[in-house]
Amino acid sequence: MRPRENKIRIWVGSLLFAFVLSMPFISPVKQYLSIPDEIVTFQNQSPITLPDLGEDSTITSSSSAVKAVDSSAFSTEESGDSQLMYELAGIPIKKVDVSVLDDMKVIPGGQSIGVQLHTQGVLVVGHHLVNVNNKTLSPGEEAEIQVGDILLEINGKQIKEMKEVRPLVEKAGEQNKSLKVKLKRGKEMINTTLTPVLDAKEEDYKIGLYIRDSAAGIGTMTFYEPKSKKYGALGHVISDMDTKKPIEIHDGTIVKSTVTSIEKGNNGVPGEKQAKFSVKENQIGTITKNTPFGIFGKLEDSIKNGKSDKPLPVALSHEVKEGPAKILTVLEDETVEEFDVEVVSSVPQKFPATKGMVIQVTDKELLKKTGGIVQGMSGSPIIQDGKVIGAVTHVFVNDPTSGYGVHIEWMLQDAGINIYKQTREEQKAS
Repeated sequence: MRPRENKIRIWVGSLLFAFVLSMPFISPVKQYLSIPDEIVTFQNQSPITLPDLGEDSTITSSSSAVKAVDSSAFSTEESGDSQLMYELAGIPIKKVDVSVLDDMKVIPGGQSIGVQLHTQGVLVVGHHLVNVNNKTLSPGEEAEIQVGDILLEINGKQIKEMKEVRPLVEKAGEQNKSLKVKLKRGKEMINTTLTPVLDAKEEDYKIGLYIRDSAAGIGTMTFYEPKSKKYGALGHVISDMDTKKPIEIHDGTIVKSTVTSIEKGNNGVPGEKQAKFSVKENQIGTITKNTPFGIFGKLEDSIKNGKSDKPLPVALSHEVKEGPAKILTVLEDETVEEFDVEVVSSVPQKFPATKGMVIQVTDKELLKKTGGIVQGMSGSPIIQDGKVIGAVTHVFVNDPTSGYGVHIEWMLQDAGINIYKQTREEQKAS
């Protein structure tokens, strides 16, 4: 090949390559590429707005579920599946699948709550040594019982509380017998033998285990669904302070809580709400689930926050936008207040995942009083454009003005409120 022809080919190839690279930046092509393949939204909420490809293009709907407002905006009239078709000079060029979900509204929370969890069985949180014949040993450790194990049964008797363990240990020790123990380790069930020994100093029979049957703390209510009376709170799992593992609950309660003071957060040291509550008084609901997305159950009566007591629509993860939003939370007593935040980033999620948003506190009053996000604020509902979009979950330790949020749709799912029910049933029927 001649050098001149080779140069021409290289020059033409470079032009073509540059043209291909520039294609996404040419306005009509850019508009076309911005058209989504699928849209999921709610009935009777904000119109669906699609990119406009110009005067020669039209968009038509395949069903009455979605009706045109103008050339590029469509209202969602009914729940169900539909299609929007782009046509250019009568030729179909792009199909958009639309799923319209039943209208869903919840009452946002913001109230400070006290949380009391009772474990399934009793939780092993540590080992300790017992003085026996001038030496020390831990019967629990020798029985290969590990921190984080859950003691479910002793000698065939189901164990629900710590106080049920001591009589069985004393009886076995006095009779010089071993205990047959059934325990749960993760998803595995294990049977082992545990032999109590007499502590020479305390003159009492011991098994060398630290155990716990309950946990308590404070958090914030996220939402309440008035029809089912189901609620969601916290936005993250409750883990045991010693084992750092999620607490497997047997049951639990939530009660009204009063914030008494705020310990302001600083870089490297998260702040904290100080609050008081009584587990025997002011009970407002039960706890049936403790999951990565919060605690869930039913309320005994409806609750009010005094700021936004009417049901608000919810937003799916892909509908959340970067920009201004608000949170509801308590800083003093039981008064719910509204504060400004910024959604710094949000990840559209097709499957449940935590930490779907990053938010930053911008409210001067909140920054002055708390330094940003503090412990006890977890569960504070995040509201954007009149919709509940999620809840505050974790603070950034090195930047207390910022933290993570979880999308509301995953909290609704774990609460047992299936916002996708209608569409999935229709898909099965078809």
